[in-house]
Order: sequence, then structure tokens, then C-alpha cells
Amino acid sequence: MEKPYQKIPIQECGEELIPIPDDIFILENPPPYQKLGADYGNKSPYYLRQSVVDALVVAQKKLQELKPQWRLKIFDAYRPIAVQQFMVDYTFKQVCDIKGLNHHQLTPTEEKKVYDEVYKIWAIPSHDPLTPPPHSTGAAVDLTLLDQHGQVVDMGGEIDELSGRSHPNYYQDSQDPTAQQYHHHRQILLEAMSAGNFIRHPGEWWHFSLGDQMWVWLQNSSLTVAQKAKYGGVFYN
Repeated sequence: MEKPYQKIPIQECGEELIPIPDDIFILENPPPYQKLGADYGNKSPYYLRQSVVDALVVAQKKLQELKPQWRLKIFDAYRPIAVQQFMVDYTFKQVCDIKGLNHHQLTPTEEKKVYDEVYKIWAIPSHDPLTPPPHSTGAAVDLTLLDQHGQVVDMGGEIDELSGRSHPNYYQDSQDPTAQQYHHHRQILLEAMSAGNFIRHPGEWWHFSLGDQMWVWLQNSSLTVAQKAKYGGVFYN
């Protein structure tokens, strides 16, 4: 099940993964997928490519201009393929439970429908260097906002939520004041991240990337000029 952005060629630049500075950003602790049982091999998910971290710093400064004392809270960043596989399997079972299905006893049609749901928000845990999961490139980050009191800002949906509320513009046309506030918060996050040249995932309000295949595809989906991604799959040194 190849996704459109995976057709973008990669010309790896060789930039290293570096830690996301915890004096600038708030990091989810313990890491959310680790809490579910994912094995990072004694490593941290809070790593990104050098230039991506630099861009995050720009985004944080922009956020301070928009909302003084607000901060970016990092939910997830670098994700080994083994963790990607764990979360695909975890979500597969989760969807089966929601649908009242036994995940050990699925017909081919049922299995396909479940995977269709899973792959709405999870990339395929591919080991092919031409089609790495975005988070395995060190160029994608999942994040939200903290207000001046250190409280998580209500975005009208949870990160990784399997529902229509995950769509960035889900609340855009609502006349409900609370829904309008949710959309406003999402737009603040978008404006801050855009200042760092990040592009938002079209189906996930929390996912932003810079320099990977999806980033190139979203920039050039309406253009005829081909461009290469500079970040492919990467591993800790």
C-alpha cells in the first residue's frame, strides 16, 4: 500500500540525529509509545536531524511572539522501524476491539478494512530505503502546545486519534464557539511551525515534517519540477 509521497526520490544528505534540547522544549515523559510497551532499545525518541532541530527553535520563537510564555510540547519524534511496527500492530488490535473483531480470526476482507483504518494515520513500517516511514527519517515530529500555566492546550482531539477530528481543518467551518477555539489553537501551532518551514500532514493536526518525502510531495504536488527529499531512513550512531 504505497502512499503518494513515497514516490519522491531521496538524496540523503548525511545529517546526524541530535537530541531535542529539553531546556527549550517540553518532552513527553515517559515517551508515550514506551508506556505502551514499544522497545526503543534503550534509546530516546527525542532526536531529530540537526537542521530540523534548528527549525524547531525558530518555530518556538515564533510561538513566543504569538503567545508569550506558550511552549511547544514534543510528543514523538524519531521512531525506529521496530517501534513503527509495534504501533501498527497495537493499533490493528485496537481497531479490531472497537469493531468487535477477533484479530486472530479475520477474513481477508475484514483484515483489509482494519488495515485501511490503521494506515490512515500510521505509515507502513517499511525497511525499503526508498520508502522509509516519515518518523524514521528524523525529519518528522508530533507535537502540541502548552499554555502560560504549563497546561496542554485543548486542540479538540488527541494525538493519534482515529477519527475525523484528527483532520487539521475539522473545526474550520463550525459556528460553535468552542469548536472555533479548537481551530484557532491548531492555527497557532500551524503558524509557529510554518515559521520554521515545516509543513503539516494533511490528515493529522499534530504531525509536521521538514525535508522528508512527505514535505517535498506537499510542496510540489501541484508542480512539474521534481525535487528530492534530503532525509531518508536514519539510525543512531
